[in-house]
Amino acid sequence: MKPIIFFLFIISVMFLGICNADNKKLKMNYYHKSCPSVEKIVKEITWSKVAADPTLAAKLLRLHYHDCFVRGCDASILLDSTPNNSGEKTALPNRSVGGYEVIDDIKKKVEQVCPHQVSCADILTLAARDAVSYQFGRSMWQVPTGRKDGRVSIASEALNNLPSGFANFSTLLGQFEDNNLDIVDLVTLSGAHTIGVTHCTLVARRLYNFTGKGDVDPSLNPNYATALRKLCPNPINRSTILELDPKSSFSFDSHYFEALNQHMGLLGSDAALVTNSLSALIVKKMQNPHVFLAYFGRSMKKMGGIRVLVGGEGEIRKNCRVVNA
Repeated sequence: MKPIIFFLFIISVMFLGICNADNKKLKMNYYHKSCPSVEKIVKEITWSKVAADPTLAAKLLRLHYHDCFVRGCDASILLDSTPNNSGEKTALPNRSVGGYEVIDDIKKKVEQVCPHQVSCADILTLAARDAVSYQFGRSMWQVPTGRKDGRVSIASEALNNLPSGFANFSTLLGQFEDNNLDIVDLVTLSGAHTIGVTHCTLVARRLYNFTGKGDVDPSLNPNYATALRKLCPNPINRSTILELDPKSSFSFDSHYFEALNQHMGLLGSDAALVTNSLSALIVKKMQNPHVFLAYFGRSMKKMGGIRVLVGGEGEIRKNCRVVNA
């Protein structure tokens, strides 16, 4: 079998592995009796908020991502710190995370309609889907529900478990595999960077001191590096923001992968995706918008099942920011 055919065969097989054991604990229409209107409520509020503030799509997607990679999808990121504990949202990678108020608004409405029936974890998962889907006017993937909320949130766990924007390929893949996600999921879910922004501080080293000698990361497209240096002059202004996907930060599309293939991945973790031969091949496949959108939904469904709490394993918080008394 020729190498390229073998690679494509491997990819096609991996694309079929979209469910993990935890996701099988969930079910479609879990709330059809206890709160039949919940998905309609989540969608209406989320779409209204995103229409008023398009930056919320990326924020809610990131909020869900950062929740699931720490203790699984249990809404632990939503818990506020207490006098005796620093919660996940205070960890350095989470200090720029937003969208909490949207989840609060949804939870308040859901509690009015269906008191103590719907978990914050399910609300967050649905809102992330709906935030991305607003652009398309329809739900882009199915979300099985039945998650319960966790009672523990620890800042140090977020610091240790969230993938870094500076990470190399092997580190990224290892962290994804620790969550039962594979190389296809790594590339596909990285496509979330087709929307949203980051800060100059996260790319300063690539622009001004890559090897400690005042040099530019040679893997960066030279023209892109020049443009970035104009946007982020030295000394770096910590408040200056950059589009993760050049000139396409509000459109959920496959442009991110086109940029990667032009060596215009903004973060080190973006650029890392083309340093592995199989990953680079998947990146090229994802340039097709139909392929990307289809497999992004599948990988999101898979991520949404990471170490979920079901049955009596957790609780349904009355307030997403605090555990029940």
